[in-house]
Amino acid sequence: MTENNVVYTSNVKIERIKGPLRNAWLPQESEPVQFGVHSEVAEHYGVDPAIHEPHATTLDYVVAAAGG
Repeated sequence: MTENNVVYTSNVKIERIKGPLRNAWLPQESEPVQFGVHSEVAEHYGVDPAIHEPHATTLDYVVAAAGG
């Protein structure tokens, strides 16, 4: 039988700025990472890019992490 020990707990802080824009403070990063929406994702959620500047989505980061 193996023991289930937690080996890592991520310490992340998320702050919603406005609309879909969020800052995420990630371990080992000195500046926050900005998340938002763009292209088809913005269209799906009805976000006007003229009002909310496009940014990478959390989905983009998940896909990049899975591919890396």
